Amino acid sequence: MSDRLRVVVAAPFDPALAPVITDAEPRIDLIVDHDLLPPMRHAADFSGDPSFRRTAEQQREFDALVDSADVLYGIPDVDSAALARTVRANPGLRWVQTMAAGGGAQVRAAELESRELERVTFTTSAGVHGRPLAEFAVFGVLAGAKDLPRLAAQQRWRRWTGRWAMKQVSDMTIVVLGLGGIGRETARTLSLLGANVIGFSRSGEGAPEGTVGERIDRLAEYLPQADAIVVTLPGTTATEGLVGDAVFDAVKPGAIVVNVGRGTVIDEDALVRALADGRVGFAALDVFAVEPLAGTSPLWDHPNVLVSPHTAALDPREERRIAELFADNATRLLDGRPLRNVVDTVEFY
Repeated sequence: MSDRLRVVVAAPFDPALAPVITDAEPRIDLIVDHDLLPPMRHAADFSGDPSFRRTAEQQREFDALVDSADVLYGIPDVDSAALARTVRANPGLRWVQTMAAGGGAQVRAAELESRELERVTFTTSAGVHGRPLAEFAVFGVLAGAKDLPRLAAQQRWRRWTGRWAMKQVSDMTIVVLGLGGIGRETARTLSLLGANVIGFSRSGEGAPEGTVGERIDRLAEYLPQADAIVVTLPGTTATEGLVGDAVFDAVKPGAIVVNVGRGTVIDEDALVRALADGRVGFAALDVFAVEPLAGTSPLWDHPNVLVSPHTAALDPREERRIAELFADNATRLLDGRPLRNVVDTVEFY
């Protein structure tokens, strides 16, 4: 086995990040051809300009390049079919770094065979987005607690009403579903605001100091206490539709719902029903089951829903953090140590 790694960049890439990777791990040979990659439209735009097209010759060059890699930095064209083609065409491929925290979903969509999943290791950028998404989650809870829709409407109408009592986060019990990097940071921050935070994971472990950790199979026992639910869970078969009618029936009337995990975790039809009858008083949603959110979705027009176009994680420092994570994992791979953020190829998270 070589003591060097041939890393081919398969996603749009800021040239300034090359030394971030190679200075941290000099045993990397970093290969990037910017002419074969779509230009970025904004920070962390790993899909790139959708109008970009390769010529037939350029596509052959790109395929040959990714097929020569020991490691891919990004999924080719952020396309699961292209990932499957590359894995099958490149028997020497050892590792693929996905740019998304939820990159497991892209790996699952590639429908690789078990022997291919055993041969190639896939990692995600989980943890890189923890602080930005935690901030959005806290913003969502505060927006609901402080009646943001009513305030915005009254200002728009230039209507000065009588005063009313707003909810206090320090008096609230908040359920955080998922205790990965995003969930832990969200739970920690809400706890600092004085909330009673109960975090849920499969094992019940991972809750930060000052919060309570429980197994997710005990969720129903705690829902009657919940003033708010924050979803940070990945999209898997086990989490699909987890937050639906039964959950909305159990929480306190007028509960706040925030989703910074995956859109498939919330049953959107059930959410619309819960908003209509007051079981849910406000929802701040950065992710949706199908994106872009269909123009016909009633969530667009609901006065107590805040729609964010999956932008809460975007941070000017995101690309550098992923590069630093990648360099650390490259060192781990070369030194024979376990990698961070390895995709579970059973549940794909």
